[in-house]
Amino acid sequence: MRTTITVNGEARSLDLDPRTTLLDALREILKLTGAKKGCDHGQCGACTVLVNGVRINACLSLAVMHDGDEVVSIEGVGTPDRLHPVQAAFLNQDAFQCGYCTPGQICSTLGLLAELEAGQPSQETPPGARPELTDDEIRERMSGNICRCSAYPQIVAAIRQAAEQMA
Repeated sequence: MRTTITVNGEARSLDLDPRTTLLDALREILKLTGAKKGCDHGQCGACTVLVNGVRINACLSLAVMHDGDEVVSIEGVGTPDRLHPVQAAFLNQDAFQCGYCTPGQICSTLGLLAELEAGQPSQETPPGARPELTDDEIRERMSGNICRCSAYPQIVAAIRQAAEQMA
């Protein structure tokens, strides 16, 4: 199927097998290998990307479903010379060890911050309240992203730092 997806600001026309996941299209066809294939079952979050500003597990989504959509992978977040505040905070807080999950963690953080800004509640948000950036709120919203190295305290600190810098 002919599919056009805007990836990191560039429109890409692809001829795809309709069974191709968005993750495989990014990694195997477009050679954007930042999003990782961890579990390939949507359980680890290593493949997290943003689609139209919303974070998703790219391994669970068919690429043809995103015809006309805008996808941002880690390659579209900052540059080596000009890091995004989230990337800089992850570096500053040493919020990674092996780094395998880091692209998904960073993309998920961008989604989390957008959700908070929009006032979208989570399971941690008290009923009727506007969500606030508490450690528990961060942990709940990041619970779909697994870090096998257990850098969770540093990840929470990085998210707090990035939110403060971006405010």
